[in-house]
Amino acid sequence: VQLQASGGGSVQAGGSLRLSCAASGSTFSNYVVGWFRQAPGKDREFVAAIKYSGSTYTADSVKGRFTISRDNAKNTVYLQMNSLKPMDTAVYYCAARKYYIITSSTTYDYWGQGTQVTVSS
Repeated sequence: VQLQASGGGSVQAGGSLRLSCAASGSTFSNYVVGWFRQAPGKDREFVAAIKYSGSTYTADSVKGRFTISRDNAKNTVYLQMNSLKPMDTAVYYCAARKYYIITSSTTYDYWGQGTQVTVSS
């Protein structure tokens, strides 16, 4: 599975961005796709994940502001980010693993290249 993340950019606090993660190379079924982020000097942090069925799990730190969704026909997963805060500034990565949503980044087998999100106050 190859993953391509896109959609990052620079916005002011309170703004919105939508990230996309396009998958190719293998059937998309049975894969969980997750979004993680990593700020400078910090560990990689789980943001949200979605199963092929559409079931989701979102970290408390972004719940109510970020929404994950997927279009299986397009092999693409989205992360809609609203009410962005400076603390959301990080490189955002999408990743894939089979079957189950797990928040630990070490359990994901495939990774995209990352896209920078910068939120200014």
